[in-house]
Amino acid sequence: MTNTRLSVNINKIATLRNARGGNLPDLIKTAKDIERFGAEGITVHPRPDERHIRYNDVYELKPIVKTELNIEGYPNNRFMELVLDVVPDQVTLVPDPPGVLTSNAGWDTLKNKSFLKKVINKLKSKGIRVSVFMDTDLELIGHAAETGADRIELYTEAYAAEYNSNKEEAISSYIKAGEKAGEYGLGLNAGHDLNLDNLRYFHKNIPELLEVSIGHALISDALYLGLDNTVQLYLRCLKS
Repeated sequence: MTNTRLSVNINKIATLRNARGGNLPDLIKTAKDIERFGAEGITVHPRPDERHIRYNDVYELKPIVKTELNIEGYPNNRFMELVLDVVPDQVTLVPDPPGVLTSNAGWDTLKNKSFLKKVINKLKSKGIRVSVFMDTDLELIGHAAETGADRIELYTEAYAAEYNSNKEEAISSYIKAGEKAGEYGLGLNAGHDLNLDNLRYFHKNIPELLEVSIGHALISDALYLGLDNTVQLYLRCLKS
């Protein structure tokens, strides 16, 4: 089975900080702690309104993240300027409209193929690994391979929503999507609504999985369990 990395999305830490202004909680200290506790990556998703991660946060995170820095977002001009300047380890392209609360769909890689090719070429010219946020549509995964992306990130909200009622059915399309990604030589990431209840089963059934990006559930669990303990619990789900 592939060694699956845990990348922790720290948007919610920034949301809490921004609620009162100032620097409490300290986003940079939290990122350092998360790595010290064993996580293998830090993910941020700066949005145009900077309601959680601010663009300046990304510049401050770049020199202190020692594992992997993954920046998610819609590739508008401002986002592209940011990531081409910062040069993170990975950029995950997400088809979010400006005002959306959270990511809620994958790319239509057929309709947007030409656009994605141009964006991905620019990112790869800087040596940045590129992942494309995707649903489990097998045809669109094939088109994703033609954009030049290195990886796809499977949008796992549907899996999480159905897991408690029928986990075998919930995982089935993701198994097929993982296999299809492998056929096209695409690396496989996953994220959205993965948590301590459903992560182990997902990991066990998707052997190609390289990375999961988890934020909301992990930070929420940390309120009850502590950040160090919570990171360890998520890592255990990926080791068994």
